[in-house]
Amino acid sequence: MLDIKRIRREPEVVEAGARKKRMEVDIGRILALDEASRGRQQRLDELRSTQKAAGKLIAKASPEERDALLAQQKEVKAELKALEEQDAADREELHTLLLRVPNVPADEVPEGVDDSDNVELRVVGEPTTFDFEPLDHMALAEAQGWIDVEAAGRISGSRNYVLFGDLSLLEGAVMRYALDHMVAKGFVPVSVPTLVRHATMEGTGYFPGGEDQAYRCDERDDLCLVGTAEVPVTALHGGQILSHEDLPKRYVALSSCYRREAGTYGRDTRGLYRVHQFLKVEQVVVDEADEARSIEHHTAILGNAEEVMQSLGLPYRVVNVCGGDLGQPQVQKFDIETWMPSRDGWGETHSASRFHDFQARRLDMRYRDADGKVHHCHTLNNTVAASTRMLIALLENHQTSTGQVRVPEPLRPYLGGRELLGAPVR
Repeated sequence: MLDIKRIRREPEVVEAGARKKRMEVDIGRILALDEASRGRQQRLDELRSTQKAAGKLIAKASPEERDALLAQQKEVKAELKALEEQDAADREELHTLLLRVPNVPADEVPEGVDDSDNVELRVVGEPTTFDFEPLDHMALAEAQGWIDVEAAGRISGSRNYVLFGDLSLLEGAVMRYALDHMVAKGFVPVSVPTLVRHATMEGTGYFPGGEDQAYRCDERDDLCLVGTAEVPVTALHGGQILSHEDLPKRYVALSSCYRREAGTYGRDTRGLYRVHQFLKVEQVVVDEADEARSIEHHTAILGNAEEVMQSLGLPYRVVNVCGGDLGQPQVQKFDIETWMPSRDGWGETHSASRFHDFQARRLDMRYRDADGKVHHCHTLNNTVAASTRMLIALLENHQTSTGQVRVPEPLRPYLGGRELLGAPVR
């Protein structure tokens, strides 16, 4: 969340940031509650001090004085109780409102309402063309016997799938290649829980606001299935004070991810674009609270994903996400959109985000600098590879006229050296 001191200092900036993100906030109410709570503290301290001293006075007082002191203490106790109850209510309301205040977007974030207003920064590679009639990824996979959505539907409902044979192996290959790529860059691989507590979702900025997209087990266990390893990895150092000498922390995690895809009824119902479960390799960076360093990390983690895409021969573009398409926690986000022939256009495959100290404040994740002062950390993350959308891109861009799929050179060691997957089917 935002530092309340910043909201006091720059209320207009915070309100303008919320407008840019098309999010509603009540800064006036937040400031009023904050001022009331701070103003109440002096009287609370006075009453508590009076109450604390009363015991000694009553012990030394005469019977007549004791009766007067007890009556006075009764009034003090009643006033103190009323003020404490009011203060607790105001603080709870203030905390609830603060959780809804979005991070202030960078000046470089373009104005816009939704993803159609995102600004293209660059295109790498040319959209794939064919000298034959290309198939979409589902037609390719079904012809090879690689996928079964009907069986998955019987088992788990819509927007699920079962992968067989070479497609299952290709999924494993691209995930392991993405993981190995990051480990070679010095990122520490971690295996993390994919069930997390409500507080962890709140700490990373997914709650409140993202409850409809999460699979929740609140009734019995206060647990949620994560939609990305960003959640447990970013929370690893919650409640800790790190040493500046141990920063930056660079982690990479391969995990299952779960998303309800609420609100997407009727959209992308065919195939693997919008599904409830998939695999993802995620990179997370935790570092000092330094704007320049955060920007450097942001460029670097975006570059890590671009290297993977280029090595796999997949055409893509990078877009600067507009305010209306930016989430509550982000300062800025760059998306990679990969060419998908079946869509005759670009499909989002990666999101690279920086948050400044927004997540760290919620998680109470801090570090001690060289002078001994304690600050909240800065956090960043980016996808390295998400399985289903990568499979769409790989199948559709690397298909052959025979219905087979060419294996990009970096993936061949994970697939027994094979250059083609599948048998000729047309």
